[in-house]
Amino acid sequence: MADTASKHIDMTTGSLWRNIPLFAFPVAATSILEQLSNLIATVIIGNFSGDQGTLAMAAVGSNVPLTSLMLNLFIGISLGSNVVIANAIGRNDQNMVKRAVHTSILMALAGFVVIALGEIFAEPMLAALNVPSETMPLASLYLRVFLLSMPSILLYNFEAAIFRSVGITRMPLQALAVSTVLNIGLDLIFVPVLHWGVAGVAIATAIAYTVSAATLFIRLLKTDSVVRVTLRDLAIDPVALKRIVKIGLPAGIQSAVFAVANIIIQSAINSLGTEVMAASSAAMSLEYVCYNLLNSFSQACTTFVGQNHGARQIDRCTKTLKVCLVEGGIVALTTIIVIVGLGREILSLFNSDPNIVSIGYIRVCSIFPAYAFSMFYENMSGYLRGFGISLTPALITMICVCGIRFYWVFCVFPHFRTFANIMMVYPISLGTTAFFMVVAVLLCHPARTYRATQAKATAR
Repeated sequence: MADTASKHIDMTTGSLWRNIPLFAFPVAATSILEQLSNLIATVIIGNFSGDQGTLAMAAVGSNVPLTSLMLNLFIGISLGSNVVIANAIGRNDQNMVKRAVHTSILMALAGFVVIALGEIFAEPMLAALNVPSETMPLASLYLRVFLLSMPSILLYNFEAAIFRSVGITRMPLQALAVSTVLNIGLDLIFVPVLHWGVAGVAIATAIAYTVSAATLFIRLLKTDSVVRVTLRDLAIDPVALKRIVKIGLPAGIQSAVFAVANIIIQSAINSLGTEVMAASSAAMSLEYVCYNLLNSFSQACTTFVGQNHGARQIDRCTKTLKVCLVEGGIVALTTIIVIVGLGREILSLFNSDPNIVSIGYIRVCSIFPAYAFSMFYENMSGYLRGFGISLTPALITMICVCGIRFYWVFCVFPHFRTFANIMMVYPISLGTTAFFMVVAVLLCHPARTYRATQAKATAR
């Protein structure tokens, strides 16, 4: 195969203004492709399910917070793999790189545990979301079938994290691009032709992710990069596992907290009826695309800082944050203008009902401008994680995001039961989180702390 090592992005030398976008945009494209399948599935479900179109859209949309909770936890842990491997590469510790890579692959087996628990508690979890009785059968069916894809989804994300740690970002994108085309093709067969409905969409997802995970695994077996996998070395290394979990678990909790908060909000949205659920589902699909675009700079920040921290290039770590904030800010502003400006037209692609489009646009106008706050705190979280500081941003997110949204749903919403009222909590919680994340970076100041520690060590 081609020399993949020559295609990696060198994070410790060269222009950050050039290399960070080279890293971030393929990561963004990969994340957007992951959501594209969901977007198209929502369109297909809404337009090719006959009289059940709106009901099927509501069933899929009501599952988004639950599936996000499961995925975000483990994808966050995979970010721990990214940081540990990147830092070891920066230190030129090839032994730790090898142990962390093989440990990461086996950690994807946790997906089978998720399947078992999810199959048992599918309906109770949906009931906790106040999913209406008319939506419950389809929502439960979708969730049970979707869970079968969890091992493949987790394996793909751990594999992608491994490649990104060494600066190889195009390979995960290429693998997912192929599986996305496959997913769309299967959706068009399973729903309009075979009439499998929501189950067909979930089956297509499982097949597509299995293909992408298998593709990356074969590439890891054949790559000439330092992250090459060999079957005989597949084992859980306790030291590597501890380091990955120490960084990844708080990152996973930070990501999962958003899902928990969204579960609380989804429960309130569900109480407003199927039509509001369908409109919110369509707008939510757009949000995930936007969020993943912005979050790619956070992932770039984490990986670049991780490698440069390992290589003891602390000034370059600080510059990485600045570059990510500037370039991420430009992307955020552009995205906000485009989506808000064309919001109604885009929403009409999901469902042509004017009322659903109008309700969905309320969500677009409430949430998308607030993504400017997301850009700030995600990049600062990534900066701290690159230095191995993962618990602090997780705690801030738990308190500011989950706490505020929990309070709003249970204390404010009951007095003003409107969709617009629920949406107000997003800019409030995101803005508060951004403020305290800035404070955390200023107080922790990892670059200054590192220099002080090195100065003391030198003095001794």
